[in-house]
Amino acid sequence: MQGEPEVAVVRLAHRPGRDDRMTTHVGLTARALGADRVIYPDNADQSRQTVEDITGRFGGPFEVELVESTKSVVRNWDGNVAHLTMYGERVQDVEDEIRASRDEDDEPLLVVVGSEKVPFDIYEAADWNVAVTNQPHSEVAGLAVFLDHVFDGRELDREWEDAESTVVPKATGKKVVPADGEDGNPTDE
Repeated sequence: MQGEPEVAVVRLAHRPGRDDRMTTHVGLTARALGADRVIYPDNADQSRQTVEDITGRFGGPFEVELVESTKSVVRNWDGNVAHLTMYGERVQDVEDEIRASRDEDDEPLLVVVGSEKVPFDIYEAADWNVAVTNQPHSEVAGLAVFLDHVFDGRELDREWEDAESTVVPKATGKKVVPADGEDGNPTDE
C-alpha cells in the first residue's frame, strides 16, 4: 500500500490448464487486499493479462511481473520473506512480528504462494513459514487472510487511482459507474 514498505506476492509455479484460474485469483487477491505487485512464472501470461485488465478498469497502482525463475526471486529478495504453508506457524502468532519488521525496519515483504509441491529450500529461505490454520484449504483464501492480518484491516479502505469504473456499494443489486463520477451509462441491476 502506498506510503508503506512494499508488499509483493510471488506465485511459485504455474501449471497451464490446471492452475489458470487459481493463479489469476492469487493476483486479483493480492491487488484487492493491499499488495503492490504480483510476480508470476513466465508461463502465466494469461493471468498477467487478466490482472492488468482488472487494474486498468478498477484502478491501481498495481504491477504484474513475469519472471523466468520465481525461486530466484525468493533467494534474491532484499527484505523479509513470508511463505504461506499449512505447516507453518499460526498467522496470529507471528503477525505482530511481521508488521513490526515492516513498520520499524522499513523492510519490504515478499509473500510466497505455492502451487505444486514446494521445495524445502523455500521453507529455509523464508523468514516466516506462516499457516492460516493448519488445515488444507485454498492458497487464495490463505493469502487473503494473511494480507488482512498484515495490514490490520487498513487495506479495506484503500483509495484507487486511475480507475475507469467504480463499484457503488448497495444492499442488493449491482451498480458500476464510470470513475469520473458521470452517471452516463452505469451498469445497474
